[in-house]
Amino acid sequence: MTNVPTDLLRTLVTVVELRSYTRAATSLGITQPAVSAQIKRLQMLLGTELFARGTNGLGLTARGEILLGQARRLLSLNDEIVAAGRRSLPTEEVVRIGTPSDFVASVLPETLASFRERHPNVRFIVRSEFSAPLVRQLYAGEIDILFNLTQNRPRDARHCQEQELVWVRGGSPMPLDLSRPIPLVANSNGSIYNQIQINTLRAAGLDCEQVFTAPSMHSRRNAVAAGLGVTVFMHRHANAVGLTSWDDGPLPKPKPLYSSVYVRESSAIELYEQLADELTAVIHGPPDVQAQMYSALKRMRRTSSAA
Repeated sequence: MTNVPTDLLRTLVTVVELRSYTRAATSLGITQPAVSAQIKRLQMLLGTELFARGTNGLGLTARGEILLGQARRLLSLNDEIVAAGRRSLPTEEVVRIGTPSDFVASVLPETLASFRERHPNVRFIVRSEFSAPLVRQLYAGEIDILFNLTQNRPRDARHCQEQELVWVRGGSPMPLDLSRPIPLVANSNGSIYNQIQINTLRAAGLDCEQVFTAPSMHSRRNAVAAGLGVTVFMHRHANAVGLTSWDDGPLPKPKPLYSSVYVRESSAIELYEQLADELTAVIHGPPDVQAQMYSALKRMRRTSSAA
């Protein structure tokens, strides 16, 4: 065997992502027996089992996990080749950027505008959601540049910087009774900041409760400023949005995060790398630059609301 049929790899990826042979069959426009036959053929060609026996759901073997990542990369390149063949002349390039931080998303536009002045055929799509689905989208070829936050230092990022985390509060000192649950301002259970603040308190034997939950960083910032509760924030971003770092407070110090930038392998990688480097210079650059950009965006929103 010298070639693995891409239709078999696409079936494998679809089954794993949809966690069902039936749903995969519907998505691919074939029958469920055809899906089963393609998975069996793939296993026969490779001479290995891809799905673990006796697991709940569609669990992969160790070889299956490795093949899944390889299949996603190969299909991404395959789809690029097919798409390129359908275009006579490339008239535009869409760059898809993902970030789990809506603060990062809020300070990107000025740099993107400057980049587009030099590359007028470029358009941008910015997605802001939790890390896990964004990482899957990167390796599936659905995102070109990813700004990610992890608790461990990554090995395959184009840029990486350790970020100090701090507890933040409103402008006035906030009394806390450590014998009672600590009031938290939170995003949701899928947020890495939520995981860190809860784990940090529990490791110190402290209880907590989420008194305010909102998906928007601006809403959470205002809740903290109003004194509803405390939250964990990246130190450089806290200063940029006008929150007070509670360095001398009674709460345990959170462990740092790693802010990393990834670029997808593709025929347009030079364009992606250039843009990633320029965006990184802002995100990992001096905090006062971020503060100026954040303030400018707030003024723009107020002007738009007044109009």
